[in-house]
Amino acid sequence: MYVGVDPVTRKRRYLVETVPAGPTAEHDAEAVRTRLLQESGELRSRLRSTSAQSPAPAATATPATTGFSGPQRGRRRGDLTVAAVARITGVSAATVSKVLNGRPGVASQTRHRVEAALREHGYRRPENLIRAAHLEVVFYGMQTSIAVHIIHGVERVTSGQNLAVGVTDVRQLTMAGRDWARQLLARRPSGVIAVHLGFTSEQHALLETSGIPLVMLDPSGEPAHSTPSVGATNWSGAITATRHLLDLGHRRIGVVAGPTEHLSARARLEGARAAMESAGIALDNRLVRVGRWFAFEDGLGGGRELLRVTDPPTAILCGNDMQAYGVYEAARQLGVRIPQELSVVGFDDLSYSRWCGPALTTVQQPFTDMGTAAAELVLTAAAGRTPRPARLELATTLIVRDSTAPPATR
Repeated sequence: MYVGVDPVTRKRRYLVETVPAGPTAEHDAEAVRTRLLQESGELRSRLRSTSAQSPAPAATATPATTGFSGPQRGRRRGDLTVAAVARITGVSAATVSKVLNGRPGVASQTRHRVEAALREHGYRRPENLIRAAHLEVVFYGMQTSIAVHIIHGVERVTSGQNLAVGVTDVRQLTMAGRDWARQLLARRPSGVIAVHLGFTSEQHALLETSGIPLVMLDPSGEPAHSTPSVGATNWSGAITATRHLLDLGHRRIGVVAGPTEHLSARARLEGARAAMESAGIALDNRLVRVGRWFAFEDGLGGGRELLRVTDPPTAILCGNDMQAYGVYEAARQLGVRIPQELSVVGFDDLSYSRWCGPALTTVQQPFTDMGTAAAELVLTAAAGRTPRPARLELATTLIVRDSTAPPATR
């Protein structure tokens, strides 16, 4: 707030006070404005009095920088400025800004030095920058309807917060040899939801340094303890699916799994194993095929191999619906009828699964609700609060359709 010109220094005088962002920001700002109006009036009177009495040097008043009305906040980590980081590291403020925003034009050694200083001194973006215009949802491939459901869930939350939703397909950027993490930061989102992704240590450090909140949705690996995550009950979902096959009378059950370096694929495989062991039946490892990805081609290749063994399985449990579609094609090529001669179970409940011939029995993941939960967690973090719980798992549901039946008598 402008006060006037100091009669001694001939410099303009202002009263400045910052009101932190939050649900009461508007009310706090009005209270601060009222108080500063009163203080500015008193200060103008003193300035006029000083000017009239004598030209002698007067003590320069310090601009007001007190906290907002209500409980006083202690020093935040974000009080460290870009200029201060520049002095610490011996570079320009423009270079620090480039590092913070993931822009090119900074030598690798310099970038690492600045990032280390930012972490060491606990830099965080100012609150008015953290609250940016959109959330960014990052996928590794968007070939199925899963992405659509997740985005719908995110928009349930953002539509009431005046936030847009941006989408990045990391698979395409990675194949093109582009640095997606730095490009992402350059857009300054208010938060990032990473779907089906793992991060290199450098990428994770970059996101952490930026101060942009991150939530993992169905992470490919075990997320860091400091990173909130949302997933589904993969292990118990696989148990339910396997018990369904056991209840129908199947004992020789094959598995086409996703890549076991992925957390969800490993949990589903171990869930199937646990269900069979609890029924007194060991999962025959000769009837397990592990795919390179959760892809149609994995189901096709694995299905062919399993159906060609001397004593083929009467049922195949798949790591996801795309693999199940591949098993369908393998059965068609080999003249094996579903479900009369082979029962098939998927995982995900893609929209196409109800249109298969026969309609696919599968484990449904609540992708829309997972997107909603992830958005709520990331906005909680953006508001400066700690998301609870740090790891959230939503329940899966077995959807029984026409692809499962009792095994044929041999």
